[in-house]
Amino acid sequence: MESSLFSPQSTAHAIICEVKGEPVGFAVYFYNYSTWLGKNGLYLEDLYVSPEYRGVGAGKVILKYLAKLAVEKGCGRFEWCVLDWNEPAISFYKSIGAEPQDEWVNYRLSGSALIEFSK
Repeated sequence: MESSLFSPQSTAHAIICEVKGEPVGFAVYFYNYSTWLGKNGLYLEDLYVSPEYRGVGAGKVILKYLAKLAVEKGCGRFEWCVLDWNEPAISFYKSIGAEPQDEWVNYRLSGSALIEFSK
């Protein structure tokens, strides 16, 4: 994980959220591209906040930082996925103005299916 996030060739980035010098959360993100917009986008791959810091603004600070970064970099969008059963996260995302993209269905190739298809 260290080399894939912090090496010179890394295409992913990570930030740590601290309170009084103690880590309380993190985010992993990367830039993608939208042919619809003709611009880069910022994609949030992972967001984690320690349970004791949920509901007190740590997640909002992380998302706001990433939103500002996306605007500074000229990105046309900031997006992420959430599991459909994660109601607390869904409610939180809706509260900041994020909208679900229900018309899209995610697909994934991984493990043996990826290996087999790559042949």
